[in-house]
Amino acid sequence: MADYIYTLETRLSPDQQKAVSAVIDAAKAAGMNVYLTGGAVRDIITGFTIRDLDFTVQGNALKLQKDLERGGALVSDADDETRSLLLTFPGGVRAEIGMARSERYEKTGKPPVIAPATIIEDLRRRDFTVNAMALSLNEGSRGLLMDPFNGAADIEAKLIRVLHNYAFLEDPSRMIRATRFTTRFHWPLEERTQARYESGKENGYIDHIRSSRIGDEIEQLAYEDDALGVLKAYEKEGWLKVLNPRWSTAKVDAAGLSALTKTRQQMNELGYAPDVAPAVLYFLTGRLGEKDVADLRRAIPRKDLVTAWKDLEDDARDLAKRLMGKEAATPSRTWQLLSSARPEMVLFLAVTARQQAVTQKIKNFFTKWRQVQQKIPLPEMTELRITPQMAEYPKIANDVFMLLLDGKLRSRTETLKFLKPLAPPPPPPPPAPTKRGRGAKAAAAALPAAAPVAGKGKKGKGKEAPVEAAAAAKPAVKAIEASAGKGVVAKAAAAPAAKDVAKSGKPVQADKAQENKAAKPVAKKVVKPAAKVTAKPKAVAKGKAGKPAGKKGKR
Repeated sequence: MADYIYTLETRLSPDQQKAVSAVIDAAKAAGMNVYLTGGAVRDIITGFTIRDLDFTVQGNALKLQKDLERGGALVSDADDETRSLLLTFPGGVRAEIGMARSERYEKTGKPPVIAPATIIEDLRRRDFTVNAMALSLNEGSRGLLMDPFNGAADIEAKLIRVLHNYAFLEDPSRMIRATRFTTRFHWPLEERTQARYESGKENGYIDHIRSSRIGDEIEQLAYEDDALGVLKAYEKEGWLKVLNPRWSTAKVDAAGLSALTKTRQQMNELGYAPDVAPAVLYFLTGRLGEKDVADLRRAIPRKDLVTAWKDLEDDARDLAKRLMGKEAATPSRTWQLLSSARPEMVLFLAVTARQQAVTQKIKNFFTKWRQVQQKIPLPEMTELRITPQMAEYPKIANDVFMLLLDGKLRSRTETLKFLKPLAPPPPPPPPAPTKRGRGAKAAAAALPAAAPVAGKGKKGKGKEAPVEAAAAAKPAVKAIEASAGKGVVAKAAAAPAAKDVAKSGKPVQADKAQENKAAKPVAKKVVKPAAKVTAKPKAVAKGKAGKPAGKKGKR
């Protein structure tokens, strides 16, 4: 289960992830279980391009419309019979949300009898095993894959397999869909599926196709990566005449379609993601009559796609006019105009423009002018502290780029001269480190080491003065220090204290520098007098012992 959560999060684009989150929130607010189903799950697993998102809810999907519209989604169509919505989310994400339902076909070519159902029953009514999978988006089971017909195995085997024997008879449009999938994926039909497909062709199942299904298949053509290849396969199988009697590959503007594909790839490499569907339909029907084009448009269920297809030429003409006027008089103005235009319009105009000036400006926009961006001195800007962390950074970088485009900054020196006044002031220097003197705090820190000296000098019994008696210990230390210069008697009084310190084997240890500095003077003054005092008594003893010997010698 965790693997599919990761796959779901990594395979969807940021805009698609936002659309998924919006649907989850709307379904949760309505108390409905929601699943990602159909082609979206198939494409997530296979790694193919995810063209659209299919959702299934256990409930009436029409009740989610208002919440989704408040979130920015546009409703293209609402079907009261199937209780489903066709939507376009921000970022051009196409989606369909339908009610989990069962379908029972009572007669070929007639709409099925629909009833609310569970998610498993909804998967059972679908066309192929690779499309009969669902991914739970519900709390507690998010990422759980439901695959009752082993569609993942057919994906692994790269086969197209129908769910049941009457699949093509119940819905003849599935034969057209089978051709589209075999052309797109380059997967063959499974053996029995191929036999039923041939049987359907021989028995004329396609004559009972519903008009709504024709519109669906025309729309799907617009989103194919190789739309001309699919159209040729349709023509070979006889399905193209089903979509429109006068439609053929001879009616396609193949050169325009090829140029569209190349320009689209170039824009994708630059980070643009234009919606090419309207332009694809424009070139696929480039040589069809106006009446036939109008019939195709009426059949397509997504009205926003139809509107974009209709307005394509007028919008491109308007953009070309602006590129020829004062609004694009300089390279920087042209860049700003093309950057703010819809990518679909730039793409279509790049393919269809007849004015040399317009073509050249669009070409510069894609190639030459982007190389100017490399002249922006980013390392020097960093040295000047002009970094992306600044609030003004985007404006400064854009201003430099515009001046470079127009040739107003011709060298790196001129660019740096322009940037220096815009640099932020240097940060203030760090505060100087504070020095600790030998004040009351330093002396108090040394007292725990000096306190035993005071105690031993007073009593000579090795009892340590308590640390808390800092005030009492301090005079004792001073008394020992003063006694060092007051004759033999004072020195003799201080000597036992020094001896006790030496014999104790516990030199004064301090973890802190202040304790060492405070303890060292005390140790010196105590030990020196002790050494002198101990030497003199020995000399006196020798003198007393040697007096009689000296007298005897004189005598």
